[in-house]
Amino acid sequence: MEAVLFDMDGLLVDSEKIWFQVETEVMERLGGEWGATHQENMVGGSMSAAVAYMLRVSGGSAAPEEVESWMMEGMISRLAGGVEMMPGAAELLAGVHGEGLAAALVTSSAQPIAEACLRSIGRHHFDHVVTGDDVARTKPDPEPYLTAARLLGVDPGRCVALEDSPNGVTSATAAGCRVVAVPSVLPIPGAPGRLVVGSLHEVDVEVLRSLSAGAR
Repeated sequence: MEAVLFDMDGLLVDSEKIWFQVETEVMERLGGEWGATHQENMVGGSMSAAVAYMLRVSGGSAAPEEVESWMMEGMISRLAGGVEMMPGAAELLAGVHGEGLAAALVTSSAQPIAEACLRSIGRHHFDHVVTGDDVARTKPDPEPYLTAARLLGVDPGRCVALEDSPNGVTSATAAGCRVVAVPSVLPIPGAPGRLVVGSLHEVDVEVLRSLSAGAR
């Protein structure tokens, strides 16, 4: 294992509940309603995909750019006060950093949202940050993880990616990474080259090394 690649929303930070609040407010402005089933369709996806889905479901007439602006404003205003870390996230980040392993943040969120969250997570944990603004195709396409591996100068097959959504797991797997899945909103089944755990408290550097070596 040469590098560890981290998703952000729902994996490192407890931001899915914030997304839900913002999406609910935006849907009200569009004249529609939002519920848990709708959110399940958005987990691990891009902003543009979320906006297109919300306009389709609501039948709203607002321009996509305007809806995206509402989403960004809602998220940034809420994240300004900080965001809660997911259980075990701080300890794992410290462990990876302490071992001197290369690390990258790989998120479908836009760059301003990632930067807002990084103020709580700690930018120093990552050698590179790949956001939804940095790729042509977001998760579940492998491009985000392939981009992170390229920036780090490592083979994707020697990376372990940590994800909480099926879209993210699909992206990392297609890129050739081993994957630790910590399901948040949607279930994720086990599979070869994949370890599914209940929280990051169950993961440390040795677990990551074992998964990379194919021992688990």
